[in-house]
Amino acid sequence: MQNPRTGVRWVVAAITSISITAFAPGHAASVAPVTAENGMVVSAQHLATMVGVDVLKRGGNAVDAAVAVGYALAVVYPAAGNLGGGGFMTIQLADGRKTFLDFRETAPKGATANMYLNKDGNVIKGLSTKGHLAVGVPGSVSGMEIRQGEVRHHEARGSDRAGPPTGRGWLRTRPGRRRHAAHGDRDFQEDAASAAIFLNNGKPFQVGEKLVQHELAETLREISKRGTDGFYKGWVGSAIVASSQAGKGLITQQDLDGYKTRELAPVECDYRGYQVVSAPPPSSGGVIICEILNVLEGYPLKELGYHSAEAVHYQIEAMRHAYVDRNSYLGDPDFVKTRSTACSTRITRPGSVP
Repeated sequence: MQNPRTGVRWVVAAITSISITAFAPGHAASVAPVTAENGMVVSAQHLATMVGVDVLKRGGNAVDAAVAVGYALAVVYPAAGNLGGGGFMTIQLADGRKTFLDFRETAPKGATANMYLNKDGNVIKGLSTKGHLAVGVPGSVSGMEIRQGEVRHHEARGSDRAGPPTGRGWLRTRPGRRRHAAHGDRDFQEDAASAAIFLNNGKPFQVGEKLVQHELAETLREISKRGTDGFYKGWVGSAIVASSQAGKGLITQQDLDGYKTRELAPVECDYRGYQVVSAPPPSSGGVIICEILNVLEGYPLKELGYHSAEAVHYQIEAMRHAYVDRNSYLGDPDFVKTRSTACSTRITRPGSVP
């Protein structure tokens, strides 16, 4: 989208904690599309979306809005939006420059290849998915605060971007209650720190009851004052390390001090005259999208007809083969030799019709 006041165009900003993703309803065909001239914000929670829209109205650019939504989701959509995760962001600036930010979580320096295995070499159930040993060094705050002057327009951070619900709390809605239940009230009951926040006197929050996260509010205020240092250092950083050590985790202050967001070149490809700019490894998304499109460009999909059996067959096969390549050849280039170029090389069927 294009912001006429700042001239910054955001192509894709898809990150774990910044969830700018449209969730299509079950009967999407009957819903009229929404259009906008100057910008659009879409997230999984309407209050977070409103925060992003407000940032645009106040002169912020698309990255400002995305970051604001990310912080707001930490407040109003705790099942997905959070400060303890990480993500990716693909950006195209008004001058045509494109870049990709990788701020996914990283393994602590003390992590080992066999840390989730028993003495017989078998996976210990739950050890890599629950508890402090499953936690990586968080990257969300680093990614959302990076390149403040060049990419982002507004200087506000943290609690300024999360909006009023941060300190005052917010009412649980019916859809929110279903999401909460889906992520396991029992898990909260088994962890005292989580229970103190996400349970109401030991019981699940009900529709209409208010959830207030005071410590999150203080953390956001600290980020607002000090930027990344307000999260990775000071009392917040110390609290993260103390919690990790108490839970037999591996995160140290050295891990927090050493975290850095990586800037990489995006994956680019063309499809029938359209340019696609997407995420490179360690994300598999951009490479696989380009591989699928490159295969499909060799077939006359328009002539075959929308949703025709033959067109759907080609689409399914292109996706199936692309995901085989994904599972066989892709990974984090810091640790494995990837074959992303081979996966996304253009494939044209002889005698094909665009």
